[in-house]
Amino acid sequence: MFGAEVRSMLFEVITSWQVLAVTIVIILYFFLVSYVARFHTRRPRKITSPKKKEKKVEEEIIDENDELGLEETSKD
Repeated sequence: MFGAEVRSMLFEVITSWQVLAVTIVIILYFFLVSYVARFHTRRPRKITSPKKKEKKVEEEIIDENDELGLEETSKD
């Protein structure tokens, strides 16, 4: 399909130093991007212990006698 002249020219183009240099740079860039993406992934959040949650609930309770936690307001 290709003539001998076209094959030799294609071989020279592919093996030229410019094409090889650009190919190596693209491969190195790809590895660098994948390394940074792997390194920069979000880490899962730590789950708080149940003891800390109980302390927060106790602080929010204002008055144990008031079931709904509502404050009385006067209509003066």
